[in-house]
Amino acid sequence: MDLPAAISFKIKQNQIAEAQKAAEQAAAELESETDLDIDIDAPTAAEESTEKETITEVLPPTPISYKDPLSYLAEIAGFKDGEDWWEYQFESISNSNAEAHFEAVQLCMSTLREAGISSSLDEENIRREAYMRQIIRETQNELYTEIAVVCGAWHGPALVDIDAYEKEDRKILKKLPKSRMKIAATWIPWTNNRLSLFSGYGAGLRAPGWYAHCWENPEELEIKWLVKVAQAFRDEEVDISTAHVLESYRLAYALASLRNRSQLSLAELSEAIQTVMCMGDAILFDLIKERVIVGDVLGRIPDHLPKVPLQADFEATAKSMRLKFSAMPKQYDLDLRKPLDLKRSVFFHRLALLGIEWATKTYSRNKGTFKESWVLKWEEAMYIQLIDRAYFGNTIHSATTAMIKKDADEVRMVSKLVELVAACLPADLFESIDHLLLKVSNESAISTDVIDLMQALPPLINVLKYGDVRNSDLQQLQQIAAQLLSKVFINLPNTCYGLDEDSSNTMFELISELNVAINILDQDTFKSEWLDTIEQTRANSGVHSVIVGCCVRLLLDNDRIDFEQAQNYTTYYLHANNPPMEVAHWVEGFIRGSAMILTYDNRIWNILYKWVDEVDSEQFMQLLPVLRRAFSKFQYGERRQIGLKAKAGMGSIPSATATEETASFDTERAESILPFIHKLLVAS
Repeated sequence: MDLPAAISFKIKQNQIAEAQKAAEQAAAELESETDLDIDIDAPTAAEESTEKETITEVLPPTPISYKDPLSYLAEIAGFKDGEDWWEYQFESISNSNAEAHFEAVQLCMSTLREAGISSSLDEENIRREAYMRQIIRETQNELYTEIAVVCGAWHGPALVDIDAYEKEDRKILKKLPKSRMKIAATWIPWTNNRLSLFSGYGAGLRAPGWYAHCWENPEELEIKWLVKVAQAFRDEEVDISTAHVLESYRLAYALASLRNRSQLSLAELSEAIQTVMCMGDAILFDLIKERVIVGDVLGRIPDHLPKVPLQADFEATAKSMRLKFSAMPKQYDLDLRKPLDLKRSVFFHRLALLGIEWATKTYSRNKGTFKESWVLKWEEAMYIQLIDRAYFGNTIHSATTAMIKKDADEVRMVSKLVELVAACLPADLFESIDHLLLKVSNESAISTDVIDLMQALPPLINVLKYGDVRNSDLQQLQQIAAQLLSKVFINLPNTCYGLDEDSSNTMFELISELNVAINILDQDTFKSEWLDTIEQTRANSGVHSVIVGCCVRLLLDNDRIDFEQAQNYTTYYLHANNPPMEVAHWVEGFIRGSAMILTYDNRIWNILYKWVDEVDSEQFMQLLPVLRRAFSKFQYGERRQIGLKAKAGMGSIPSATATEETASFDTERAESILPFIHKLLVAS
């Protein structure tokens, strides 16, 4: 007999429309006032008051913080909150008859309402209670004399003397909007976590696990509860003895006696558990809150009942793609050239964006971008994940699109927005990409966080180079990438100044990844500016040695400096007058990532070998952790080659005769094989 949901939705729609209209009108008035060309040095007092009134009208009202009405009675009785008080007075005490019970509840609610205590739903309750009373009148007109009403206790006093409200109710109900909106209701599986207040479910219970225990154990309630708590601790390998249980029981009864309570409540038991079993440790008690007081029970609903539209669309889509719900993991190797496998891939990517953890992407043994491997493992709790996202839309496509828009509006980091763009491509959500690119463009225009921009650029360049975006988006992506690169080029040298070791290693990774991305982009202008930035960063004082070593390595790899210059830099930075740790960090930055330069270039090898040979053993032991970290990321075969080369000593530098030998190379004969190689590549 509550107010129909269609009317409630219509009221909210009207309120939103009125608020938007008022905001637009206020903005238009302010704009028209701004356009007036009036030369006034200072506003008058009347103008100031008018301006304040205008601003007050434009700004939204400050939300009022409401207090739980039952908490007033709880404070008088010495309870922490209204739920504890309600449980003690009306749920636990069983020596009163039903009539007295209802009279007591009615008296409490009447007293609170007559005292003018407000609740968070007062404005909405006026309409709801008027509609409830109208339903009761209509039922009475059908000559029913005994009517039972099931409602929230707060509404009880408003549904007793319904004749006194008849004239007022007619006015209220007459103002309600008409709505043709079709509403369907269904059941959803419950969980204890969903029922609790911790999940944000406003009408929930703080301790559903405790209430279920009370229902299932009418006798020896407290002892069985303490045993359940002790077992939960033992499952987590926390030592709990029988003595802990007994002492907790005694302490709980002592607390109840001090508080003049005739029986134990959850409050006394919880305090005793935290004091005795947890030794006062609140973190240990949080485990009991999660596992026992709230619990992790999952409910089920019959298959024949109506389902949430998103769940129905999910199941229909899975069925059309011949995907089975199984608790056993099953791997699907997809070939994206096949229509069914492509649809499955899009479906799995959309589920990943929604946070539905049914399909997990895994390593594919087959090479090629047209291959994907996914492992599917179904759990009943995933229905809850679906239902949690049901308000985003009625289909997987619409829900994913709405969720991405919500996430994009909340995110301020450019790198996170670019990650969403990259995730939308395989999910075939191009309508979301337009919104994301606009957001990326706006945020990148005002962003000054160089690290965030450097994190954003590699995935953005990958999307630009390899992503399946529409041609209309390609130019916008290029403009965004150019804008971000320009900011990085300008600010990177100063950003690298004064960084500590950990921050410098992070910056090393970012510089290396961005260097790869710029090479993939393959535009001479950006590459030249990037190498200029690297050179400027290397030359700056106050930059950590690991970044300097990285810069020298990148300049060498990109042919900005030749081997002779690299040799000069290496000699300079490895000089004996430099602090040993700075030298070690420079070596780490120079060689980290690839062993090729040490394996094949004997000039660089000889310089490093000579430096290691000249460092005394005590200093070398201090430098060893840094050097070991630099070599640890090499492949096993590379480390083995370096070890063999170190065993052989210094390498021989090629003489000029080598170039003479290359001069006799038969280029024409070598090129004759190229057409056959081209045929093989095209055929594959």
